[in-house]
Amino acid sequence: MSNRRKIRETVMQAMYALTVGDLSLEHVLDTIVKPEFREDAFGRDFAERLFLRTSDNREQTDQIIRDHIANWEIERLAMVDHIILQMAITEILTFEDIPTKVSINEAIEIAKKYSTARSGPFVNGILDAVVLSLQNEGKLKKEGRGLVDLPARKKKSGVKDDEGAASDDENTTDPDTMMDQAVGPGRDPEKKPPKKPRIKRPPNKKKP
Repeated sequence: MSNRRKIRETVMQAMYALTVGDLSLEHVLDTIVKPEFREDAFGRDFAERLFLRTSDNREQTDQIIRDHIANWEIERLAMVDHIILQMAITEILTFEDIPTKVSINEAIEIAKKYSTARSGPFVNGILDAVVLSLQNEGKLKKEGRGLVDLPARKKKSGVKDDEGAASDDENTTDPDTMMDQAVGPGRDPEKKPPKKPRIKRPPNKKKP
């Protein structure tokens, strides 16, 4: 039985090699993807499809990411986080039989393993917002098993202010600083702020 977590991790490594190296798709497939699944035809097929679709859809997925990262640019994302988001959004959009919750949970776990301590919550926040937007726009097409846990349509929303971004480039903003900018220094990003009390306005007095 294929281990889909391993497949996704291999595709992430292949996308990383494709992004940082001057390599062809065929070379990356032949040297990274295919050797991992010589004895697993299903795993190799899923890995190749996810890798090729992620590569082909980068322009579209990057635009979706830009639409959901408030207050900073896509270039400031850690490369691993960026690739994980590209993969997860591609999977959500083009693999109709995979539930969105599975795609999101897998992305979160891979981010925790390969990126920064704050990457898991960050990836979670972005993907939750993306799924809601796609659902509201009628672009989330699922069938069969993929219909499990499909979210109800809600008012379109972006990333919550309490989600931070992770960066692994020395020329980008430190992830802790970015989190503090978004939520305020010392605030727990998992804790929602208290609701402000509503102020009742006095009725207008009639002129005599």
